Amino acid sequence: MSKQKRNTHSPELKAKVALEAVRGLKTANEIAQEFGVHPVQVGQWKKALLADSASLFDKKRGPKPKPEYQSDEKLYGEIGRLKMELDWLKKKSGINLP
Repeated sequence: MSKQKRNTHSPELKAKVALEAVRGLKTANEIAQEFGVHPVQVGQWKKALLADSASLFDKKRGPKPKPEYQSDEKLYGEIGRLKMELDWLKKKSGINLP
């Protein structure tokens, strides 16, 4: 008994097949035969395309705003680290600064 290797399809092929299925001009069987994939796979790729298509237009230009709490947390962590370094330097140098 020989094991058959799974086919891996490129994202470009998946997009072509899914777009063809969305157009609805051919049946899933016709599309599957044309591109050499299983008809069930055509339906899955079509469903994935329709589900993720809204996110294509959701992206906006420019950097995404960072949550307020995340930047505060980062700053407080930096302040704490710098204070520890300053205390260590004071201790090692023997200088009594306020």
